[in-house]
Amino acid sequence: MSRGGGKGPSLKDKLDGNELDLSLCDLNEVPVRELAALPKATILDLSCNNLISLPSDFCSLMHLVKLDLSKNRLQQLPLDFGRLVNLQHLDLLNNRLVTLPVSFAQLKNLKWLDLKDNPLDPVLAKVAGDCLDEKQCKQAAVKVLQHMKAIQSEQDRQRQRKLQAEREMEKKREAEQRAKEAQERELRKREKAEEKERRRREYDAQKAAKQEMEKKTKKETVQIRNFITLRCCQICFRAA
Repeated sequence: MSRGGGKGPSLKDKLDGNELDLSLCDLNEVPVRELAALPKATILDLSCNNLISLPSDFCSLMHLVKLDLSKNRLQQLPLDFGRLVNLQHLDLLNNRLVTLPVSFAQLKNLKWLDLKDNPLDPVLAKVAGDCLDEKQCKQAAVKVLQHMKAIQSEQDRQRQRKLQAEREMEKKREAEQRAKEAQERELRKREKAEEKERRRREYDAQKAAKQEMEKKTKKETVQIRNFITLRCCQICFRAA
């Protein structure tokens, strides 16, 4: 058990029925491991210590029903504080809290809450009220839970809108990618067709040139043959 002074008695020695009083112990941190070994201690008093924060594993102490954290120096509660679903009574008097974690909305069994003497956000302070007596502290529990549930619902809606926007953006990117791929396929198809047409024209040109050459050669062959025939006739005429 971390404290400002020397080592004191064990937690079991401080356990009285289901109540564990660790107030005025000059604690700098919460002995979560030792507390977890005492599930019988459903009422925990950590008031009047030097706690600046609670470790995240503090929220594993789900057996807690009543918790007194008053007169410490807590600046914030763990994000998953709402895991303490069996909590019915919570005293946060005289700390340095400004806001509460959104998970606070999950404390469905909370019946009593004191947030006096904290530098609360003005909206939260107005919701919590003065907490000057039992009735007001009970009302604070109800109203703060409603307030935190409204915040949670709004955050859930914002998260859903963000997810929807991300999905739509992803669909848009996919559509743009498909359009780009289709455009590239069409371009390749057109280039392939143009290349085929170019090769066909070259083939036709080569074939026409070859035919022209063959025709010219054939004509020259006929002319030579006719010339030779004529010369032979002339020679034979002279010889006669």
